[in-house]
Amino acid sequence: MTFHSAGDAARFLTTADCAEILNVEVADVTALLETGELPAIKVGAQWRIEREVLESYIASLYEDQRRRALWEQSDFASLAEFSGGSPLSSGD
Repeated sequence: MTFHSAGDAARFLTTADCAEILNVEVADVTALLETGELPAIKVGAQWRIEREVLESYIASLYEDQRRRALWEQSDFASLAEFSGGSPLSSGD
């Protein structure tokens, strides 16, 4: 049996911990867990989320948002190039 330091006790978070970190309701966290969007383990009837997994989940949300913003910027750039830099009108 391996004993861990007191710092390892914070390795796993409860749904309430995650809800507080994400600033959402516990039900929202539970929904993420049940769909598998946020990976976790179930110990008895209680969910436990590894802190590292939650941090990766948050990082992936930031990455998704960054990609979405770049996609939207590229859409606008393409539209401007297509229209010659001027707005398109229905009379053209």
